[in-house]
Amino acid sequence: MNHTIIIECLSNKDISMRLQGKAALVTGATSGIGQAIAEAFACEGAQVVIGGRNERRGKKVVETIRSAGGSAAFFAADLTSKTAIDRLVKEIYETFGLVDILVSNAGIYPFAATEEVDEATPGAVIMTNFKGPFFLSAALLPQMVERGSGKVVNITTAGAHIGVAGAALYGSSKAALTLLTKAWAAEFGPSGVNINAIAPAATITPGTAGMEAMVESMA
Repeated sequence: MNHTIIIECLSNKDISMRLQGKAALVTGATSGIGQAIAEAFACEGAQVVIGGRNERRGKKVVETIRSAGGSAAFFAADLTSKTAIDRLVKEIYETFGLVDILVSNAGIYPFAATEEVDEATPGAVIMTNFKGPFFLSAALLPQMVERGSGKVVNITTAGAHIGVAGAALYGSSKAALTLLTKAWAAEFGPSGVNINAIAPAATITPGTAGMEAMVESMA
């Protein structure tokens, strides 16, 4: 969603504003799919928390949303540490109060042949793509359960459901997140919390520049 589109969206009187008064945390929202989700939420009236590692890009997204009349704030999000995740959640609570919607979109995708993957990479992929969403949700879900409402959306990939050469590590980490989503739906759904996963098809973003052929093979 570009700047012109979000301005038109926020000035459109026919927009439902169904997220008015809701706080939504979107991780990996400094570009690409995450940014588009954050801007769409802002169009519907949400207070959007932009979570990401790049402060410059994050503040630019915030500026775009605010200049169009929306509400947004950037928080540095380190999803590789449970301590950092707990600190992030505490800071968000102190600023916005409770979080109504969590979108776990942040992820890394080191596409490579299996024999070329070094020892450190699997841990980094699992930590960012699986453990990060796990502990972030674990920190937010109790207050959602207590209120009897809330939404968690995990962004996975079509590559979690098909085998793609060179994407074994990425696809398997997202497949784990997909199953986690199903388990959480069973665990927290009865308490009124809505848990879903969205698996976008081939999507070219700034983060996948130079990997177009690999991304399109997941379509």
